[in-house]
Amino acid sequence: QVRLVESGGGLVQSGDSLRLSCAVSGLSAFTVHNFRMGWFRQTPAREREFVAGINRSDGFAYYADSVQGRFIISRDNAKNLVYLQMNSLKPDDTAAYYCGANSGFGNLKSAASYDLWGQGTQVTVSS
Repeated sequence: QVRLVESGGGLVQSGDSLRLSCAVSGLSAFTVHNFRMGWFRQTPAREREFVAGINRSDGFAYYADSVQGRFIISRDNAKNLVYLQMNSLKPDDTAAYYCGANSGFGNLKSAASYDLWGQGTQVTVSS
């Protein structure tokens, strides 16, 4: 059974950086290279929203406008890890961050396209 486990969240100040990690386990013949991976975030007041995604084959990355230029998604296929480097953090970035895996097709920016989710990691940015 494939599992996703996020880590790296915490409490930081505005302008600080954090790196989130998503460990993919339970794979047999496949690695994270076989999945389209995405990061989403959610607060009690907002639905789960797209933050960043990375293609399966060419590794092309997509970003929400709100994080473009500040966040970087990457993956280490050998270690089955996906990262989200978050720089110049703002209080509006405060949310629970979730890692998702898509094994098929669909809109990479839509949460409905993802088959698997982690349990989330909390990021809190103070002003």
